[in-house]
Amino acid sequence: MTIHAWGPSAAILPPTARRPTAAAPVANAPWLVFFVASIAVFLVSIDSTVLYAAFGSLRAAFPQAHAADLSWVLNAYTVVFAALLVPSGRLADLYGRKRIFIIGVSLFLLASLACGLSGSVLLLIGARVLQAIGAALLLPASLAIVLAAFPASRRAIVVSLWGAVGGLAAALGPSIGSWVVDAWGWPWAFYINLPLGALSLWRGRRVLEESRNPENAAPLDVIGVLLLIAGVGAPAFGLVRTESLGWASPVVLGCLAGGVAALGLFVAWARHTPSPAIDLELFANPTYRWVNLATLSFGIAFAMMFFGFFIFMTDIWHFSLPRAGLAVTPGPLMVVPTAIIAGRIAARIGHRPLLVIGSIVYAAGGLWFFSVPGLQPDYLHHWLPGLFFTGIGVGMVLPSLSGAAVSQLAPNRFGIGSAVNQSVRQVGSVLGVAVTIVLVGKAAPQLADFHRLYACHIALALLTAALCLRVQTRPRRPD
Repeated sequence: MTIHAWGPSAAILPPTARRPTAAAPVANAPWLVFFVASIAVFLVSIDSTVLYAAFGSLRAAFPQAHAADLSWVLNAYTVVFAALLVPSGRLADLYGRKRIFIIGVSLFLLASLACGLSGSVLLLIGARVLQAIGAALLLPASLAIVLAAFPASRRAIVVSLWGAVGGLAAALGPSIGSWVVDAWGWPWAFYINLPLGALSLWRGRRVLEESRNPENAAPLDVIGVLLLIAGVGAPAFGLVRTESLGWASPVVLGCLAGGVAALGLFVAWARHTPSPAIDLELFANPTYRWVNLATLSFGIAFAMMFFGFFIFMTDIWHFSLPRAGLAVTPGPLMVVPTAIIAGRIAARIGHRPLLVIGSIVYAAGGLWFFSVPGLQPDYLHHWLPGLFFTGIGVGMVLPSLSGAAVSQLAPNRFGIGSAVNQSVRQVGSVLGVAVTIVLVGKAAPQLADFHRLYACHIALALLTAALCLRVQTRPRRPD
């Protein structure tokens, strides 16, 4: 059975393949371990999308800041998180999963408090960077801790549940954020992390057992991480400046060229360093290459969709923030049941049919939003059907991308292969936010601006379908 995960330290081997290198896991309370770890995962995942709903409140709170500057409240978190996700898993293997998990949760909570107390955009962006470091530390360690607490026979179910917690949190983040921000203000998009995070920290110190895996351990690839941050961050910075400076601006062109150069330098560096931030050998597998290209394109479209929903609802239909959050909710609620059904089908016939059909369904959702909603609100007839299309499409595609990414890898590469795939998805999110800011981030976006946004949505979804035609994960029949 293929098992996929999000964390780089989640490599799964049969129990006879290696001996534990530290204290045994908590055998008498595995679901308590799962609960403690999942709380932190829920917070990290919800924090990646909750600010989609708070963006308008941030613009009101910092009227002197340009939308391009405020986009870095979202993107600084995602860029750093993506660059550190794989190296953090190796640090957890080196220094201990529980230790890194506790450090990550502590840093995440302190940074959340600092975010809420920030009095300027610059301070807020700095706090978001610290928050991303904490998130990157705790996420891979949490999955390794959960896997160690369960017998091998139950790991497939546990990994699916662990992934569902993160997926549901990310999907519900904008809806929850809209209610919290409207009731108490934008700082509470961060303060809501504190009670649950403190519970995870308190119980984690008591419940979790320490473990290590020196075979996967490696020191932090500082140069590689910095090159990745520059390679992703510079193009995003250039994109969000195109509205004010124009595409021919030396700043924009310099950022785009600098990003390409940084990524080129990273590839050269990764080929010669023993433990690079991203292991390029994974991409020797053709299916893995195509899946990650599809993950990038779909990640861009996914971020554009969610971010664009709230801007449309509040700026075109003039919904209140809580009403907009409620209006968006049916789509995310379709994701989990669809993903469960899709996972069972993929186990029998492979991921390609689900990926291709799901991407087309997702493109149909973009076509609906491009063609149907107008200036006059008609939620039931003009918006809700599009949410069903996109919710079903996301439920078919996102978990299938994660599963397909590792299905052809050796068992001891599952963890790092999945972590790299998740990092690619985060890169897509950064670019999706940047493109959304360019297209509809102005003070008073028009309906035509959203038509351009959804045209990009359709194109990216169809590109994802085309890329997935090369994916081959169909289970082999026994001879």
